Amino acid sequence: MLKSGNKSVRAAVGGCALLCAASLAHAQSSVSLYGIVDASLLVTSRTRDSASGANDGTRVSLTDSGLSPSMFGLTGKEDLGGGLVAEFKLENGLNIANGGYNNSNGNLFGRQAWLALHGGFGEVKAGLQYSPFFLALYDLDPRGCPEFGSGLVPYLDNVVGTGVFNANALTWTSPALAGFQGRAMIALGGEAGNFQAGRQYSLSLRYDNGTLAVEGAFYDGNGGGTVATPLPTTVPFVGRTLGASYKIGSLTAKASFASYKVAGGFSNNVYGGGLDYFVLPQFDVNGGAWLTSDRHDTGNHSILAAVGANYLLSRTTTLYAQIGVVNNHGAMNTGLDVDGASVDSALYGTHGTTVGGNVGIRHMF
Repeated sequence: MLKSGNKSVRAAVGGCALLCAASLAHAQSSVSLYGIVDASLLVTSRTRDSASGANDGTRVSLTDSGLSPSMFGLTGKEDLGGGLVAEFKLENGLNIANGGYNNSNGNLFGRQAWLALHGGFGEVKAGLQYSPFFLALYDLDPRGCPEFGSGLVPYLDNVVGTGVFNANALTWTSPALAGFQGRAMIALGGEAGNFQAGRQYSLSLRYDNGTLAVEGAFYDGNGGGTVATPLPTTVPFVGRTLGASYKIGSLTAKASFASYKVAGGFSNNVYGGGLDYFVLPQFDVNGGAWLTSDRHDTGNHSILAAVGANYLLSRTTTLYAQIGVVNNHGAMNTGLDVDGASVDSALYGTHGTTVGGNVGIRHMF
């Protein structure tokens, strides 16, 4: 035990602390703060009542993350020599409408928290991170997975945060070779004596020659394990996706298929596609549509479609407007928006047709 009266010990401890701090400051010379703040005014013609599931009427609200998730984070790199680079990222999701957590698993750095090593072997990453399956879905979304009217809505509607935020994960990304690049992830459930509990793994393979890109991915996750997050991230499901994109000048076309099979529950297929066109370098328009169908009962299905326009006021500030429509049949409840202020009423929709739109501003730093 260190006693407070021992001045020499205290001085030695203080000296060590100063040396460590100086060394750390030198090593972190490349550390930077980054983030996104995004707010919009959202209007929807119908709103789902979280208790009954019935239509609760028109809603007008200020929402967080109308286009991109609001966040802030720390990232840093260090060149270790010999072609090796160490990198880390700590990323927090926030809600600028009320100052709370959002767009994460609900923890302080619930979006990303990992260490990585890059080299000729590719990249090895350890910690909380996105799965190859989710990254493939992001690549294949014609609207870039905005928070309103995109493939992100049926994804979260099916499995919440599972596959997006993967705790206890190890990922290897291969070097790019002749246009091909692969990713492999395994996330450990952490339960003693039961390796399968909470285990998640994902694989993806992408080919990209600059004009044509084709990508496929797989995800398999078990329930159980020791991972506990405020937002569910361990829903047991099997996911598959396959899609392609084709770029001609400023126009990019994308089409994809995704499957979500939840253990002991539903099994949905999602077919999506759309266009993204830069009219001017600072002005982008895009649109897409997604058909979700219950494989067990095709009477349960929905069609979601949306278009958007983004105008860059500067390199970091964007004005945007989006409009969308979703039509639900049977027991399907696809929504229009990922709204952190009222996830249940925005992410999950009601029976029938809902029309909505938002206008907002996004600033990146």
